[in-house]
Amino acid sequence: MPEKILVVDDEEHILELLRYNLEREGYVVCLAKDGNQALKVAEKERPDLVILDLMLPGIDGLEVCRILRQISNVPIMMLTAKRGKMDIILGLELGADDYVTKPFRLRELLARVRAILRRGRGFEDLRPEEIIKHGDITIYPQRHEVLVGNTKVNLTAREFDILLFLARYPGRVFSREELIERLEGYGFTRDNRTIDVHVHHLREKIEVDAANPRYIKTVRGVGYKFEDPEQ
Repeated sequence: MPEKILVVDDEEHILELLRYNLEREGYVVCLAKDGNQALKVAEKERPDLVILDLMLPGIDGLEVCRILRQISNVPIMMLTAKRGKMDIILGLELGADDYVTKPFRLRELLARVRAILRRGRGFEDLRPEEIIKHGDITIYPQRHEVLVGNTKVNLTAREFDILLFLARYPGRVFSREELIERLEGYGFTRDNRTIDVHVHHLREKIEVDAANPRYIKTVRGVGYKFEDPEQ
């Protein structure tokens, strides 16, 4: 399997430059334009290396580095336009493996990528396994598995994302717009009907009676909520 690299930068030309050249080297490349998206993509795609710009909108690169290091030992290469040594030192202290300053030499960056990947760590999840259980539904987020009773249910990625998100906030009502906004990093479109279609299929897979759901409830005029029938 080709190694996977996540590139995080808010400059479109940097993203495209690195994607083109890394793909020419045979790597699979994922892209993110801000810190929030980077964390979502990293958890979903589990890259073998993260190339991370420090200057990002929202959550900056140093904070992304800190959070990633709490949940994984994935190698991190910092990209920085800053010349101050303190920023580089802080990034390394937070757990980054290497850094390249902008403007960078492409051949040097690719050589460093190869060197880091030769160490072969990859994305190893360091967190204790999370288990979410409501009634007869058990969700294993890190395994991307759902059980209804003792039976494994095959969900699409979108169905799983919706179920996991709602199940983490039982009793709380989310509008379709809120769900799209919260889950957009996983590839949702802006069409509200998309959520309705996914919920319909999800109910058919996890509910005894999809027409009278016990878990995923419709709140008319608002949106959806998850209920634990045993509470």
